[in-house]
Amino acid sequence: MDIDDILASVDRHDVSTPESTALDHQLLTRFWVAERGVSELLPWPGPLMERTMERLRNQIEKIEDLASSDPTTTTNKNNANQTLNLTLSILQTDLSRTQYLLRSILRQRLSKLSKHSMHYLILLNPAQQPPTQPSQDEDRSTLVLLPDLSNISDPSPLSTPELGFLAAHQGLLVEHYRASFLGAFPPLLRRLDDNSGGVSMVQGPDAREVVFVRCLVEEVGVVVPPGDGVGVEVGGVVMRMGEVWVVRWEGVRGAFARGEVEVL
Repeated sequence: MDIDDILASVDRHDVSTPESTALDHQLLTRFWVAERGVSELLPWPGPLMERTMERLRNQIEKIEDLASSDPTTTTNKNNANQTLNLTLSILQTDLSRTQYLLRSILRQRLSKLSKHSMHYLILLNPAQQPPTQPSQDEDRSTLVLLPDLSNISDPSPLSTPELGFLAAHQGLLVEHYRASFLGAFPPLLRRLDDNSGGVSMVQGPDAREVVFVRCLVEEVGVVVPPGDGVGVEVGGVVMRMGEVWVVRWEGVRGAFARGEVEVL
């Protein structure tokens, strides 16, 4: 059965149905694989994570209720204990499986945020540009650009907690750099986002890294960007359904966003 057929047949508002649980676990696993496979942050799947966290809370409550239950009132105490222990073991194993996926996803995303913090800060607030010439009485807050994130309504591709982490992380990093060495530099050399001379100090994720992808639709056009012997952008390269290719992430980023390919 195709994934679209499953989505159409499942009531997504009822997170307790086995079909919805199985589908969401499949989507969570796919997102985990993709997040680990690409160099940049993928859009945060808010509804999927909310349903997953709701299931985790319900499952933890169920495990606690079963663990505190008293089987002495049953006729066969030994059989009751064995059944209870088996049930708890299955529930805890399933809980650990989901928790592992969530922890791995969060660690991978926090690693990317820490590595490219300034890139994502500017991405979330591209309208804020650094001043071309700092004033003589420039205060400490403007020595290094920290974009104002207080008015951002949509933090995509980040989640709201990730946005808070990003701002706090970059703030601590700026203070550390200033105390360590930036304070000794002339004001013009103290910015971490300097782009004078046409060269930007802000390094983002490398979109030219290769990924393994599988085609999920009849055909998908793959873009071959310029570089490595290719002088111009090349189109017309087509993947067929079920084919697995090794391509640059920038060549299939759009197809992935449309759900036409999956990262392996």
